Amino acid sequence: MSRATGKGTRPHAADSHDLIRVHGARVNNLKDVSIEIPKRRLTVFTGVSGSGKSSLVFNTIAAESQRLINETYSAFVQGFMPALARPEVDVLEGLTTAIIVDQQRMGGDTRSTVGTATDANAMLRILFSSLGTPHIGPPSAYSFNTASVKASGAITVERGNKKAVKATFQRTGGMCTECEGRGTVSDIDLTQLYDDSKSLAEGAFTIPGWKSDSFWTVRVYAESGFLDPDKPIAKFTEKEMRDFLYREPTKVKVEGVNLTYEGLIPKIQKSFLSKDKDSLQPHIRAFVERAVTFTTCPACDGTRLSEGARSSKIAGISIADACAMQTSDLAAWIRELDEPSVAPLLTALGETLDSFVEIGLGYLALDRPAGTLSGGEAQRVKMIRHLGSSLTDTTYVFDEPTAGLHPHDIQRMNNLLLRLRDKGNTVLVVEHKPETIAVADHVVDLGPGAGTGGGTICFEGTVDGLRASDTVTGRHFDDRSTLKADTREPTGALEVRGASANNLRGVDVDIPLGVLTVVTGVAGSGKSSLIHGSVAGREGVVTVDQSAIRGSRRSNPATYTGLLDPVRKAFAKANDVKPGLFSANSEGACPTCNGAGVVFTDLAMMAGVATVCEECEGKRFQASVLEYRLGGRDISEVLAMSVAEAEEFFGSGDARTPAAHRVLERLVDVGLGYLSLGQPLTTLSGGERQRLKLATHMGEKGGVYVLDEPTTGLHLADVEQLLGLLDRLVDSGKSVVVIEHHQAVMAHADWIIDLGPGAGHDGGTLVFEGTPADLVAARSTLTGEHLARYVGA
Repeated sequence: MSRATGKGTRPHAADSHDLIRVHGARVNNLKDVSIEIPKRRLTVFTGVSGSGKSSLVFNTIAAESQRLINETYSAFVQGFMPALARPEVDVLEGLTTAIIVDQQRMGGDTRSTVGTATDANAMLRILFSSLGTPHIGPPSAYSFNTASVKASGAITVERGNKKAVKATFQRTGGMCTECEGRGTVSDIDLTQLYDDSKSLAEGAFTIPGWKSDSFWTVRVYAESGFLDPDKPIAKFTEKEMRDFLYREPTKVKVEGVNLTYEGLIPKIQKSFLSKDKDSLQPHIRAFVERAVTFTTCPACDGTRLSEGARSSKIAGISIADACAMQTSDLAAWIRELDEPSVAPLLTALGETLDSFVEIGLGYLALDRPAGTLSGGEAQRVKMIRHLGSSLTDTTYVFDEPTAGLHPHDIQRMNNLLLRLRDKGNTVLVVEHKPETIAVADHVVDLGPGAGTGGGTICFEGTVDGLRASDTVTGRHFDDRSTLKADTREPTGALEVRGASANNLRGVDVDIPLGVLTVVTGVAGSGKSSLIHGSVAGREGVVTVDQSAIRGSRRSNPATYTGLLDPVRKAFAKANDVKPGLFSANSEGACPTCNGAGVVFTDLAMMAGVATVCEECEGKRFQASVLEYRLGGRDISEVLAMSVAEAEEFFGSGDARTPAAHRVLERLVDVGLGYLSLGQPLTTLSGGERQRLKLATHMGEKGGVYVLDEPTTGLHLADVEQLLGLLDRLVDSGKSVVVIEHHQAVMAHADWIIDLGPGAGHDGGTLVFEGTPADLVAARSTLTGEHLARYVGA
């Protein structure tokens, strides 16, 4: 069959849909954005952090694509799916199925691993259940998420004559019974909970917030009748100790009030350990880290698997051994197996493992907990299932796919993006790295500023056109930092000896103090293992890592940074009332919307509707609370201020509040002056969240700051501001250690520690330490070669 061609032939109507058209987009800070994006091309979206890139790409285009796909299912099925609202946009045309590959951390559940997240474990279990000797059962017998079950009893069979039949049921699982498939067992250090040389009456508890006169905690133990409050804990009888530590919840009466008495260990587990550690206040988090120790399970040696699962082997390798190999080695082992009966399975498993290597994750092992992956690693793990896909005419949406990648690996990522495009897909990428922007077919630059200063299209066109444009991105596109002429002299050193966490090979290194030190190396070379394993956690070390900020739609910069506490106290003092009135989560909250500012209506399988509360008009507080003022402003007007405006407001005049002003100064320092104090955390971009976390930790007392890839999510122009901030920290007497891939930060360092030479078992050694100038001159490592090219040496 041939297609008619010729001069007068009109194109088929179906071939005219070659654009994604967006008209009047108003999500978050977008200001009536209208744009046409070419299909089957690689389009990169640029702009400063908070300019509206994610609002346009993820919250408008990808969100509407997913909503339309969900609507094709029946109402019954939609009831089990997340309800998505239509984005605020007038017209969206030409959409195709969107596959979102973002930087959201993978499941933090301790049983979630790289193997379970990519289905490689599922294929391995089938392989071992088919070929493993001795044969111990079906695939579930090799699963650390499946417990062994045995049951027997009488069942009634519903047939002609009903009669009871004796039946037994057995399921073989691979879960270790000691750690329940977690690989670690936790233990509470009792010496951190109380001083056993004292009695309860003498204040034996050393738990934060447990004061001796506290009615709900300490006095319920002292006056329960189960314990002698005047006897030192060390002299408790066996029964008293059991009641003290492990007693089941029991109703007791204390001074005529009915209370619940519960053993100390279950009470601590419920009140402290059941909460996310990152959401705890700093002093509580420090207590939890001291009191709870996690050790490798002695029964399974951390493999999570039962003895039976570990005993079954193929060519001398058990499934635990296979999962502990780095994927590049496991792929080679799979290729050596020659078994026609499982040939399709071996082919599929080999292709999945080869994808790990191709995407630069060959150093990962399948038993690596998914929650320990960085944002960039998590995104690349999600990419694995799409690399071999036969789908075409699909829209792939990526959020900074080069995050966490060494310059050496960025070209490999660019090739993967181009490969997806060349299969006939539309590829949309939010990115800051000039190396990836340079390979784009089409560039969309948003801005000109961030927050309310952004949300408009500043430029769209080719990469050369962007270079010639007068936008912030265009002006900074070819920026290159230069090596420092003079580096600071260290004031001391932090010694690390015999570091052997993960792939490190007994590394000995002195980390200089009083200077800016940058730790570099390809992804998987051992940077995080060295710093987080041997430096973070020491006394006086403040760590700002890449863990996600926790918070609901009620959380905002004011609550997260602790700014609201001194502000509430200042309002209370000025008006002679209680501070709780000025909390939208407490006494001052509007009773109609409970302080949310909006009223939510649940519409089952359809997206819920949020309407502004008519009672408080979205201000979140009772009308009586808004009558109280500080410096001429009420609490809702203060929360509507930008950080920069609030810094000026609380810095002088009637509203002068030094404690609040210090917090606001740190927020301005990290470049967040444009954020409003009451803006929900859920609306912040990735770069904004990381800088918010940095500002919060800057208030902690410590001499050494450890930052993990602080340039993630930062525009080229913002990197300059970050370097200025790092300089100010060092000049104020702090020591700053940065794990980083960005060459501008490397060039700006006083000292560089380079790990490598490769990743996984090819890394883990110290390949260079010295000044950036020496690294460039030597060119002895991959980092040295790329840095030399970057600075034009």
